[in-house]
Amino acid sequence: MGDKFGKLKEYKEQLSRWLSGDEMELSVISDWQEKGKEFLSSFSWKQWAAAGTGLFVVFALLLVVMFSSGTPQKKTAPDQVIFLTVKSGMTADDISQKLLQNGIIDSKWAFWWQVKKSGVADKFQSGNYAFNPHTAPEEVIRKLVNGETSKVKFTIPEGFGVKEIAKRLSDEGLVDEQEFLAKAKTFAPYSYIERNKDIRYACEGFLFPDTYELHEEPSVDGILNMMAEDLDTRLTPKMRRRAAELNLSIHELITLASLVEKEAMFDEDRPIIAQVFFKRLKIGMPLQTDTTIQYLLDAPKEDVSIKDTKIESPYNTYQIKGLPPGPVASPGMAAIEAVLYPADTDYLYFVADRQGHNHYSKSYAAHQEIVERVR
Repeated sequence: MGDKFGKLKEYKEQLSRWLSGDEMELSVISDWQEKGKEFLSSFSWKQWAAAGTGLFVVFALLLVVMFSSGTPQKKTAPDQVIFLTVKSGMTADDISQKLLQNGIIDSKWAFWWQVKKSGVADKFQSGNYAFNPHTAPEEVIRKLVNGETSKVKFTIPEGFGVKEIAKRLSDEGLVDEQEFLAKAKTFAPYSYIERNKDIRYACEGFLFPDTYELHEEPSVDGILNMMAEDLDTRLTPKMRRRAAELNLSIHELITLASLVEKEAMFDEDRPIIAQVFFKRLKIGMPLQTDTTIQYLLDAPKEDVSIKDTKIESPYNTYQIKGLPPGPVASPGMAAIEAVLYPADTDYLYFVADRQGHNHYSKSYAAHQEIVERVR
């Protein structure tokens, strides 16, 4: 009897160690379960009565292990869609750990228990799945067994900056926002993407705005590479030659295009604004584009103030001559084409009205009159 109580104490201590961490694999529970059955079947009715209290404690501990809520590593909104990829060869333990980490389930032990009862551990189908936070294990298992996969798609609009891209991807449950921002600071997979102390995010402007479909599990590295590669592919040899003819590096091309993108709401304005910028650069006049001031602000403003134009920064094109250190947003192809093929005009000034239409002038006096009229 003493040996059996010693063994019972051993099981209790093992469960306590498991409860103190989250490192136990589901396969260990199965092994423990089988050993427990063998051990408990060896008790006589008298030994059962004597060991009742100890067995109750062990049973209670086991229930806690199996059904207590774990703490998901990812914070999620109740209605958020979370994408998860199940790969061929993944075990129920592998899947449960990912489900818990992403906040899809609250307890991997409860999930395992349902898998064990259903006998479907070898029937999960690989693919991309879409879940909501705190989904019942039965519903997760049903989707995995039936192969109810989902296409993982996201769209980044033209003119989005790195911060906006990170937030959009985070809101859609694809990446961690802070991880994306941290990696964007130094992400520069192509030689024309410059890194220097004045640039906030190395890949700013070089993540092409487009609609993407993922064929593997979403990750920061995967999305960054995919978006940068999209732009690199779109920059055809002809476009690169044209940039060279204009004495523009690819970095300068995208920087200028980002300014055009943010200044122009309508296609017809883009080539004209590009021409204005080229002319100002040629005569040594500051670009004086509000979009670079907006880039420095914590939140966008309808109108930039005189005080804002005094901000000390290499991005402040009211204070510096030439281009800012890098792009301020991701330009679309129309803005890039506008820089490569600007309009042929003598305009030196422009201002947008409240509907986003730009008005142009050749002199500062005429510009001031237009500003008074349309703003």
